[in-house]
Amino acid sequence: MLTKEVTFHPAYDKRNPEPSKNYGISGVSIYFILKGDKGAVQFAVYTDWYLPHVQDEQKGRDLRGISGLKPMGTDVGYHSPKPMYEEQTSICGPGECKYVPEGESCYYDGSGLRADQWVRDILLPKGSEGIWEALKEEYTTIFGEEEWA
Repeated sequence: MLTKEVTFHPAYDKRNPEPSKNYGISGVSIYFILKGDKGAVQFAVYTDWYLPHVQDEQKGRDLRGISGLKPMGTDVGYHSPKPMYEEQTSICGPGECKYVPEGESCYYDGSGLRADQWVRDILLPKGSEGIWEALKEEYTTIFGEEEWA
């Protein structure tokens, strides 16, 4: 059965003067996950929603070259319990990915270019319902037909 999940990953400020410990800053990112019995598909998008002190510090500066005028698609991808192409390796071991059946390894692949296209062609004009329709199509293409929960 297909289930929908939306997750907001928090903004962060992980800057550090020591280069090996400097992880930079990031705004909130949003993940739309469509999970089924055979695996999951996802759409991820970065917002320009930074922590308040970073917003204050960066006033007047353009953090990504777009001044917060549009979200940035970062991923359209899948999580599969089995390899989907020859020589695909798992990204994590059994039980480490919550998007594949319990006890299975996760084989992942995705595209940032498609994600930016999804922002432009689906998210902005059609909203979340358009994203769920596109994710259902994606799931069906990769894993086959499955019913909604």
